[in-house]
Amino acid sequence: TRDHAAMAHSTFKVGDLTAVIGDNDIAAAGEHRAGYNGVWSLRHAAGMRSVFVPAVAGLNFEHIVNGEEPPDSKTFFEPRNARMAFKELSDSEGELHQPPTPTYHVESWSRFKLVAPHYLDMTFRCVAHQHVFARGYLAMFWASYINAPLDKSMYFLGGLDGQPGSNWMQLCTQFHNRDSTVRHRDDKLDLTYAPGRDTLYKSLSTFRFDTPLFYGNFDELMWLVMFDRTEGIRLTHSPSGGGANAALKTTNPAWDFQFIVPKPEVMKEYGFKVRTVLRPRCSRDEVLEEYRKWKSAR
Repeated sequence: TRDHAAMAHSTFKVGDLTAVIGDNDIAAAGEHRAGYNGVWSLRHAAGMRSVFVPAVAGLNFEHIVNGEEPPDSKTFFEPRNARMAFKELSDSEGELHQPPTPTYHVESWSRFKLVAPHYLDMTFRCVAHQHVFARGYLAMFWASYINAPLDKSMYFLGGLDGQPGSNWMQLCTQFHNRDSTVRHRDDKLDLTYAPGRDTLYKSLSTFRFDTPLFYGNFDELMWLVMFDRTEGIRLTHSPSGGGANAALKTTNPAWDFQFIVPKPEVMKEYGFKVRTVLRPRCSRDEVLEEYRKWKSAR
């Protein structure tokens, strides 16, 4: 239902899920902070609270990266700060549109759709309007700030770089911006950066993933994130990216991901799809069955 008091967001209820989806309007609603976009809240009928930190968001479009050092925080977080508009498309679907941004000139569309019983899908499309990618790539970054889970880990199928075999791996970095980003086994992209600040996307883990998915445990639930491709996808973790929860005396981890476009062409559309699953915890066999079902249906 459209929230007429704050036209920047809508609340959707489908199956077991209730989601608030909205833009980065500076007229923030309630405790939600301005700038944070995407899924402001995501709750399961069997849960007691949103999986995402209430003041921020999940599937939040955070960074556009071309390898040059952003001159200021506003540019570093350009998707948060550049004008963005939300439109409700149906009782289960909404879309964020961001016109070409001031520095990177990237226009994007993020379409969210709830599907019963426990799915929230995102389809992302983007177009670069100017060539500002002298280092030969366009990278984009999404952050999901998780609401003080007991287990801060991301789990995925993969292994150590250069070693054969695929096992369930546990990624729980000790410090922000250290060993943060996991590449696919076949990811050979050597991204370069101008000297500057430490970031999650610059710091590479020795882990590699094989199957394009990860999950994390949240109370008695599981949040599973699955991608329609491996090419260009990177997984990223922070133990404290979402700040701290004073009441629970712990930090809010960030379970993040990236999408990288090598040699981007001006006015050519690029994109990917992601299905997220918020459901009661299940076996790893059921996790893989969720992925197989979604893959075969596409």
